[in-house]
Amino acid sequence: MIPPGTPRGAPRRAPGGAPARNALLGIALVARGRREGLQQFGATGEAFLASLAPWIAFPLVNAGLALLNGEVLDAVGGFLQALCAVLAPPVLSQALAQAWGRDAAWLHYATAFNWCQWAVPGMAMALLLVFGVLLDMGLPQTVAEVAFVAGLGAYAFWVHWFVTRHALGLGRWRTTLLVVLVNAGTALLAFGPQLIPML
Repeated sequence: MIPPGTPRGAPRRAPGGAPARNALLGIALVARGRREGLQQFGATGEAFLASLAPWIAFPLVNAGLALLNGEVLDAVGGFLQALCAVLAPPVLSQALAQAWGRDAAWLHYATAFNWCQWAVPGMAMALLLVFGVLLDMGLPQTVAEVAFVAGLGAYAFWVHWFVTRHALGLGRWRTTLLVVLVNAGTALLAFGPQLIPML
């Protein structure tokens, strides 16, 4: 509720007097490369846990459905893999932020990172529409698939890079190094156990 006497167009305030935050608005702004979108994400433990909750809820639901079908090992293994993929980025990025003296900014970065990952599925839907039209115009299926994966991967990398650069306040090279190390480390931790038996 907006307090009486508040001028129209004035920023809404939370009960404590801080500006009210809107995660969806923040995601939409960051998705378009707007730095002010980062102001929509909190920098508290509660804000971080709220940003993490949906990423844990979806694998939990999937595991529950697998359990109902009697697929116990698949349910447990899939949930642990998803949990590792969700928790590895904050753990790895926190270690790097601490090493580079960015501890104070890390909680805000980690919260923004979790929320802004939702921009990637949005871009995937947009790319599917674009490539659907291109396929109808005669673009070869193989070319469309490679271009889709490359485009989505590049966008996901850019979103992570943008959030890291502006939320942690790192230089370009350290930003790039953090994004590469966090993604490589997450992939290794989440998918490494599956790949080891194949080697």
